[in-house]
Amino acid sequence: MTNAQTTEISEPLPRETIANLIAAIASQPERYALFFDIDGTLLDLAETPDAITVPNGLTDDLKALSHHLDGALALVTGRALSYADTLFFPHRFPIAGLHGTERRMLDGQIIRAEPTAEFLDVKQRLATLPESFPGVLVEDKGGAVAVHFRQVPELADHVGEAMRVAIAKAGPGYELQRGKMVLEIRPDSADKGRALDAYLAEAPFAGRIPVAFGDDVTDEAMFKLVNAKGGISIHIGAPTDSTLARKRLSKPQAVRDMIATILRKQL
Repeated sequence: MTNAQTTEISEPLPRETIANLIAAIASQPERYALFFDIDGTLLDLAETPDAITVPNGLTDDLKALSHHLDGALALVTGRALSYADTLFFPHRFPIAGLHGTERRMLDGQIIRAEPTAEFLDVKQRLATLPESFPGVLVEDKGGAVAVHFRQVPELADHVGEAMRVAIAKAGPGYELQRGKMVLEIRPDSADKGRALDAYLAEAPFAGRIPVAFGDDVTDEAMFKLVNAKGGISIHIGAPTDSTLARKRLSKPQAVRDMIATILRKQL
């Protein structure tokens, strides 16, 4: 297998079905670059971020798929890069963590934005939020901070107000990102679309058809970028009119089954 080094993205097959896509990736891996969100896409969602589990065999399947693609596989996630590494240990993939705030390239080089003093102060203040709102979970991601209220959805308005105050104190350079039962403050210079675009400018991703898998509003920037480049955007979850993705898989297990099927077909 050889890396595609052309400067333009190839056009995908018209009205390509998931079955056709599986067959194409299995037989023509040099044409494709695959980008996966993690939570809700590769892995089933859990009540808390730390309760996420990695199914047996998935890490090795991802490594085998990356090898099949000559390395043109990346994870694009809201998780911190270091945490994503623990999920898929011992393998290390190109990862855009914190929605692209930090990004590891295929050669291992890491690019990341440094937090400001104002943002660090905001993180300290938010860490005390569960004292006022039991059941709320504050996740310190280093360059970003997320407040989860999946266990106490009735507190959504209170969390929203607290985060609006916090983003104002964080100052310029930060934005409030909404997700599934979570609000996050992160640098405004990064999103998953920009992270994916940066990968597509580098070998071995350059010149390939991008295929992006995601389940949340944070993945919409990735879908928009992929659609603009003639790629394939795949939403994971129930049918919805609120996504830019043009194809759908029902749940993370369907994504894992797709990966396993590609590997079986290419043997």
